[in-house]
Formats: sequence, structure tokens, C-alpha cells
Amino acid sequence: MSSVKARMAKIIQEQPEDATYEEIMRELAFERMVERGLADSRSGRVISNEEMARRIRTWQK
Repeated sequence: MSSVKARMAKIIQEQPEDATYEEIMRELAFERMVERGLADSRSGRVISNEEMARRIRTWQK
């Protein structure tokens, strides 16, 4: 796997020339969230759709 700096540089380079600071930061944050989610999945830290639906219902009360 490439270094963090190299991955970040690649994401930044992929952005359009007129991308704003906020847009670039959003892309970097999104990439990090995806990577964390994949790591959780690989480690078995997941819940079922049914469990997630149950949790959401408790938030709505």
C-alpha cells in the first residue's frame, strides 16, 4: 500500500483545477471514511441491516 502522503497527493491531483479548499478536504475526508469502513469490514466489525434499522428507530423516538 502506498504511503499516506502519496495517496493524499493522488487524490488532490485528481481534483479539477478550480476545486476549492473545502471540496478537496471533503474528498480527503471521504477517502478516509471509505478506508476506515473497509478496514472495519475486513476485521468483522459490522452489524446487520436489521440491527441498524433497530438502532435508527431508537433515535427517532
